[in-house]
Amino acid sequence: MEIAEMKSMFLETFGDNGGELRVFASPGRVNLIGEHVDYCGGCVMPAALTMKTTLIARKRDDDVIRLKATDLDILVETTLSTMHELKGKLKWGDYQIGVALELMEAGYDVGGCDLLYDDTVPHGGGLSSSAAIEVSTALCLATFANEKAGIEKEIDMIEMALLSQKAEHNFIGVKCGIMDQFASAMGKADHAVYLDCTTLKYEHIPLNLGDSKIVLTNTNVKHSLGSSKYNERRGECEEGLTALKTVIPGIQQLADVTVEQFEQHQNVIENPVTRRRVKHVVYECDRMVKSANAMKADDLKVFGQLMNGSHDSLQYDYEVTCPELDFVVAEGRKIEGVYGIRMTGAGFGGCTVAIVKDDAIDTFVNTVGKAYEEKFGHTADFYITEVGDGGREIR
Repeated sequence: MEIAEMKSMFLETFGDNGGELRVFASPGRVNLIGEHVDYCGGCVMPAALTMKTTLIARKRDDDVIRLKATDLDILVETTLSTMHELKGKLKWGDYQIGVALELMEAGYDVGGCDLLYDDTVPHGGGLSSSAAIEVSTALCLATFANEKAGIEKEIDMIEMALLSQKAEHNFIGVKCGIMDQFASAMGKADHAVYLDCTTLKYEHIPLNLGDSKIVLTNTNVKHSLGSSKYNERRGECEEGLTALKTVIPGIQQLADVTVEQFEQHQNVIENPVTRRRVKHVVYECDRMVKSANAMKADDLKVFGQLMNGSHDSLQYDYEVTCPELDFVVAEGRKIEGVYGIRMTGAGFGGCTVAIVKDDAIDTFVNTVGKAYEEKFGHTADFYITEVGDGGREIR
């Protein structure tokens, strides 16, 4: 929805009291490479998308917060002193309320406001629509709070990412990592974010797509294995690390293990399944370094090959893909003009990410889409997107 149209809907919903309407936005993200390594001390490489949450906001003179989405009939109304009572009771609006509570806990003098949201990030596809909502809300409320207190300084977007993550932990009950919120807050147009999730050290790496685009394919499936298998994989990685510590002095996490060390000492991991899990982490961390170098050299061909290697590792060594994801990847690789394609996110459903030449995008969408529907009996959704900026106020 265009901003002008959103403003009209805002006034229809909340009325016109003459107050200034402000516009904030924060994007979804896609992880280009570096999957299932964050909890092993590894780095990730997300990029902010041009798909985003846009928020129209207006201050109030009381302690009431009202929330509405452009595509939902639900209107949430609460007060600053009673927000905590809504935990676990909302059909929509919990991310926003959770963020408001964390800002208050952090010392921000959050005030009443009316908020209207419009999302172009697909929900449930693993592209972090929740992080886009959280970060845009945090930026808005923090901006209003600073203005209320007469504080003239730029909002610390890393702090907004961390508070958004805390909201998801404490109010939503999801113990997520920091990647989603960090990418949404700190993304930069035409750049990927090379992020160490443990230290929060990061680098913006140029992503020159040239005559290509990022094409996301949402399989529109989410298998129920996800949470249990996630915990299982973490346990296997810890088991493998314990074994390797007996022969590699000084390592603290699997990301510390080099490919050469793994190849030399892998047999100390007696369980062959655990050995494959560790192999994925070690080689994926190595692919991360090579991917950063390929990006800096504007070498999409090499980067695409690394994306392909990542998916194969996730499919055969880490075993977190599913038939739908593997089918999209296999069909996509048949098409000339596809540099690389892999699953993105936790796995067992969700999306693939591909880098595709502009003149091959229609062929990719039509060919893969038709074959997918014939194979599985339902459609996949395709999104052609570019790399955009992180959270910001639109003036």
